[in-house]
Amino acid sequence: MIETVFRCEDLPRADRFDFWREQMAQLMAPMEMSSDHTRDFRGEVRILDFGAASVWPTKFREMNFRRTPKLIRQSDPELYHFSFILEGNLQVSQSRQEAAHSAQGLYVVDTSRPFDCLAFGGPPGGVGLEIPKALIPVPHDRIDRLLARPIPARDGVGALLTGFLARLAADRGSYGPSDGPRLGTVLIDLAAALLAQAVEAEDALPPETHRHALALRVQNFIQRNLSDPRLSPATIAAAHHISVGYLHRLFRAHDTTVSAWIRQQRLDRVRRDLSDPGLLAVPIHELAARWGFTHPAVFSRAFRAAYGMPPSDYRHLALMSRAPGATPRRPVRTDSRPSAPPTAPVTS
Repeated sequence: MIETVFRCEDLPRADRFDFWREQMAQLMAPMEMSSDHTRDFRGEVRILDFGAASVWPTKFREMNFRRTPKLIRQSDPELYHFSFILEGNLQVSQSRQEAAHSAQGLYVVDTSRPFDCLAFGGPPGGVGLEIPKALIPVPHDRIDRLLARPIPARDGVGALLTGFLARLAADRGSYGPSDGPRLGTVLIDLAAALLAQAVEAEDALPPETHRHALALRVQNFIQRNLSDPRLSPATIAAAHHISVGYLHRLFRAHDTTVSAWIRQQRLDRVRRDLSDPGLLAVPIHELAARWGFTHPAVFSRAFRAAYGMPPSDYRHLALMSRAPGATPRRPVRTDSRPSAPPTAPVTS
């Protein structure tokens, strides 16, 4: 994955706003920009390249930016630009539609149409997502109804998309070059599913996009219900109105099984709890039970198979490594089998 970063604070104050304006014109699209903070402008943008899609974690001072017909004729990348707002306020207008957006808000604009955006009430910050319009299989005339308007972001596909964007923005340096196209496909499928749902055009989506979006909804459901020991393929399938057989096919496409994916997610949660000094007084079997492991012996075998050591040894090593100035040592083992260092969990 390629990451590009630019920040105004690295330049003399007198040059910052011009630099910001030039960079935004080159990296996004030409826009007219103005601000009451040009003498001490501050802004930072990270651009994460995920193949056809790009993610923009950004924060900047209050300002106004406009995309005019003249600038569109000058240059048009033909993109849909989604903005997920984490802080601040934006007033956005496009296609005779205008709306105010605040924290946890989500909207989309079309770079091929004029728009006006005013950031006010404190420095705005959030995560942008840019996708070529040609890759969204939803009729563009229907999407026109959504431009600049609030899109539901707290539940359903909207929550999946915004949660995914927030994780990509936060996990700095966690992805390699080979991850980009795969993650880009996920982003495009989620964005297309969200737009199709919002304009009631799900029939326009190709089957593969439906499957990808459904798989992500299923994984999100599982992660929210890991603590329930009754979680099973049957309950998951029923919650999503699909057959158990179809659920298994969704996971086989990712070279895993439903049960294996649930088990790995639960093990990952327990592993993180074992590394938390604040939970040192909590017995290991209670931590396991919190995440759906009802049988301590079954949990211990699964943990050892995944991480190469008993959970008690893992906790000891993890907490020793957090102690200031401590040099962690591997605990004395009571068997003769070779041990392995703890490894990162496998996730989809």
